[in-house]
Amino acid sequence: MVNKLIDFAIRNRLLMVVLALLVIAGGAWSWQRLAVDAVPDVSPSLVQVFTVTEGLAPAEVETYVTYPVEQAMTGLPKVEEVRSISNFGLSVVNVYFEDGTDIYFARQVVGERLQEAREQIPEGFGNPEMGPISTGMGLILYYYLDAPEDEYTLTELRTIQDWLIKPQLETVRGVTEVLSIGGHEKQYQVNVNPDALQRYDLTLHEVIERVKANNLNVGAQFLEQRGEQFVIRSEGLAGGIEDLESITIKTVDGSPVYLSDVADVEIGGAIRQGLQTLNGEREVVSGMVVQLYGANTSQVIERVEEKLEQIKQGLPEGVEIVPYYEQKTLVANSVATVTNALIQGIVLVALVLLLFMGGFRASVVVALAIPFSVLFTVIAMHQFGISANLMSLGGLAIAIGMMVDGTIVMVENVDRHLREAEEDEPRLHVVGRACREVGQPVVFAIAIIIIVFLPLFTLEGVAGKTFRPLAYTVALAMLGSLIYALFQAPVFSDLLMRRPKQGRRWWRRWAAGGIPVLRRRRKKNAQPQPSQPMSSGEDSGHRESWIVRALLVPYRPIVRFFVWQRWAAVVLALALLIIGAAIFPQLGSEFTPRLNEGDLIVNLTMAPSISLEETKRLTLLAEKRILEVPAVEQVVSRIGRGEVGAHADPINSVHALVVLAPRDQWPELGYESQAEIEQALRQKLDGMPGVMANLTQPIQLTVDELVGGVKAQLAIKLFGDDLDVLKAKADEIAAVVRELPGAADVQADQVTGTPQLLIRPDRQAIARYGIDLATVQETIAAAIGGAE
Repeated sequence: MVNKLIDFAIRNRLLMVVLALLVIAGGAWSWQRLAVDAVPDVSPSLVQVFTVTEGLAPAEVETYVTYPVEQAMTGLPKVEEVRSISNFGLSVVNVYFEDGTDIYFARQVVGERLQEAREQIPEGFGNPEMGPISTGMGLILYYYLDAPEDEYTLTELRTIQDWLIKPQLETVRGVTEVLSIGGHEKQYQVNVNPDALQRYDLTLHEVIERVKANNLNVGAQFLEQRGEQFVIRSEGLAGGIEDLESITIKTVDGSPVYLSDVADVEIGGAIRQGLQTLNGEREVVSGMVVQLYGANTSQVIERVEEKLEQIKQGLPEGVEIVPYYEQKTLVANSVATVTNALIQGIVLVALVLLLFMGGFRASVVVALAIPFSVLFTVIAMHQFGISANLMSLGGLAIAIGMMVDGTIVMVENVDRHLREAEEDEPRLHVVGRACREVGQPVVFAIAIIIIVFLPLFTLEGVAGKTFRPLAYTVALAMLGSLIYALFQAPVFSDLLMRRPKQGRRWWRRWAAGGIPVLRRRRKKNAQPQPSQPMSSGEDSGHRESWIVRALLVPYRPIVRFFVWQRWAAVVLALALLIIGAAIFPQLGSEFTPRLNEGDLIVNLTMAPSISLEETKRLTLLAEKRILEVPAVEQVVSRIGRGEVGAHADPINSVHALVVLAPRDQWPELGYESQAEIEQALRQKLDGMPGVMANLTQPIQLTVDELVGGVKAQLAIKLFGDDLDVLKAKADEIAAVVRELPGAADVQADQVTGTPQLLIRPDRQAIARYGIDLATVQETIAAAIGGAE
């Protein structure tokens, strides 16, 4: 079968050349359209369900919101696990599906069960909704709005973000959502005066109902008059403060009591559970761009940048959009690193071929296997949806040296046959005979290399998503090299390689180190004998470069010794095996080498009872300390949570993104590695009262949180019924782990400690006054919960 394929290639040389050109053109076309990522997306098949509640405590959120949603998710097809977080005013339920589950199928079955969950949640306790269609790698761009503080307030900047920038960015193809945080959402606030209520004999409930009744539009169908139809609409929505103030609450002796008589109407900010700070100086308004699941990261980032340039032209004077984290930078750096290694490997392999093969023509034939195999792999990656990332391109880099193995065997054998063949035998016949002779061993050798990587295809979970791209690219590259060796190498050997000429014997003698090369001639009409392997340096007519001759000088006596003293070879092999077995347990182990992303994340955790303003004050102090490290250029911190969709942190949690100086400037600033910068940051933050710091990186943090459910590389989970006992044991375990060598940023989760003021209405008392419980609860929610 192999011989027939080789014969087909030799008979159709033009077709093989065209095939090679098509692979080159198709590879270049596919490379331009190939999805580019920094690392493989290891995010699980996850659907998030968010429920925003109106000021409910975590205990109520867990009981009345989270639990019904969790119960509704049980029994769904392909569900592996359900995790949840219940915070003040927010419930987050994460539904994990089996790897490979179509995300749209997962969202469909979750959406069907959400209706069941809504029926179980008490009225007014929130409406569960699914999060954006994205993955943990979907946050591709962070930016903040920069403007003179004396010209724009935080409320105005937030309005610009929500009504000017966000809607336009969400129109970009590949963007599923844009989340806002910081500043104040603009509201018309009615601040009721309790004394005025008593004076006019009003209740808070009456005021609320009158405001609702005097703020609405209605449609009244249409009227026909004189052959025409007029659509009737009545506008009653308040258009500003004056309209609200003129709402009639009550009439006393024919005189109206307006809303302005019992309340102050003003513009204010909505209640918030998060904000954004910058460089220890001020608060800013920020936005986060979330990429659609399955979109091409590089293309989406490019389209977002183009849209931002358009948006900037329409912004008010003095307002600027300042990106402070772009996944594009990490993607570009990662791909550039591997691409440079790939190019260097190709050049190095080509040079080695030229030196060791001793001929330019033969080296060219072998070297062409590399671009052919690489571009063949790129075509397959584009067709199979494999992105260009550290692992996939790393697989190509690993396969560089192996891509030429099969072609080297072919070309070396062709070169030998051309030297030994009769002068009147057609070169094409000689090439075909030489390729057929080694075709089957070449196929077996390359097949064995591909089979070695088959176990990587069986990996599941995070390991599978991480290493499968590497296995795919290596296998595809080797397949491409096999196609080249069987189909293109014979053709290019016939086109480029030549028989040695008598007039160039001086070159052969020089290449062979001064030893004349003898040629054996066959008698006319003699039958060609099967080629027998011959040792290097014998009169085989085989040309060897001077470097091979030099390496053979020490190699021959060593081989001769071990061949005659076989016991010595066995002893040496056993000794190396024992030494390796002894050293192996001393080696460290980790899942993958840590990727230095170029930016850092500093997570600050404070007391659960802390207020938002106090968290802001401490965060500004921490940012100033961080900026004292010379390698830090900028610090932007997210406190708590903004719009629901990406994060669900409480207000005692701070997520500070530390932008580092370019890597080439680190030595000038006194740092040789990222680890030294991290240690300097720990020293600066150490000793801040009531603040615990944890250092990580943006993508690393996301992966850790999605895979393990915690923002750390290693987590110890305790299970039990008594929360107090669990908290005590967790503190004890954390104290022990802190003493272990290599442990850093050890913390125990804060599951208790948030103070509560509990109001229990006296049912008998409110009954005596003729007040129902709903009125009491409404009054508490409006009078207390409506104030920030």
